[in-house]
Amino acid sequence: MRRSSVAGLATATAALLCLALPACSTGSTTGDGAPARASGDGSGFPVSVEHVYGTTTISKPPARVATLGWSDQDVALALGVAPVGAVRISWGGNAKGSTPWYDAKLAELGAKEPTRYDDADGAPVEKIAELAPDLILATNSGITKEEYTKLSKIAPVVAYPGHAWGTSWQTSLDLVGKALGREREAAKVKRQTQKAITDAAAAHPQTKGKSFIFASLSPTDTSKVDYYTPLDNRPRLLTDLGMVNAPFVEENGTGSQFVKTVSAERASSLAADVFITYAATPGEMKKYLTDPLLGQIPAFRTGGYVDSSNQTDALGMSAPSPLSIPWAMDKFVPLVAAAVDRAEQ
Repeated sequence: MRRSSVAGLATATAALLCLALPACSTGSTTGDGAPARASGDGSGFPVSVEHVYGTTTISKPPARVATLGWSDQDVALALGVAPVGAVRISWGGNAKGSTPWYDAKLAELGAKEPTRYDDADGAPVEKIAELAPDLILATNSGITKEEYTKLSKIAPVVAYPGHAWGTSWQTSLDLVGKALGREREAAKVKRQTQKAITDAAAAHPQTKGKSFIFASLSPTDTSKVDYYTPLDNRPRLLTDLGMVNAPFVEENGTGSQFVKTVSAERASSLAADVFITYAATPGEMKKYLTDPLLGQIPAFRTGGYVDSSNQTDALGMSAPSPLSIPWAMDKFVPLVAAAVDRAEQ
């Protein structure tokens, strides 16, 4: 299942922007935008990276990197590598199909914007081929075996290591760091990112140990609740923060799916200290709160709910990466803490 088809985010999911082709370079850059020397002298290559479709060998430091999925472009950029191509972000993205955290890091590096392509209908193989990449990163994606085979004819591909869309930000960072020959940089970035999470947990101690359900509701179909399982990166990031999945999710969220569905008739069983969902339009949350079935969600009665209406802030939580996590800790976690406070009043 592609994330672009998931309820609540169904109108789109993608990730990034558009511009130069041959002029783009993916080495780390100097402040003036000129390519700088790649990390190391290349003596660490070739490197081999294992993933769900086998083992990919990268023979030399990549010079032109294309990315797929929600977060690979962020991970590469966090390591000083600006992709030549990346997925356009339509849900939560800006007018360029990018994000504020990606744009800020790109400006810091003085690097060029990538060409943006859509993946709503599958991996855009032809668009990627036009960029002539020498590495394709898809560590947190849903590419199929068939797509992997096609993409591998263009350049070495690093796919996800387990389930589609189920790669943690830490694992993506490890895989991308190895593929780019930047493992030391990846270790440093991991420490910095973890510190952002630790600092947020310290700033909002009321969230520690609290149970949560991260879900997606639909204003056009209130007969169901789509909830994210422990495989999904949304719950993972909250557990990194010190929270715990609600008993219902622990009992029913097993398997290989990152999202599951439960009938609204079982809404009263969705007990949690905090219930998080998306609200795309004004008045949408009121519809859920007053619905005869959904209104029985326990957190709706206690006030312990988050109706995330800012798509960009929600994206920072939905597609966690070394670049987006500090944003989510600053923008989204306070909403969760406020929900805990309301529920305890």
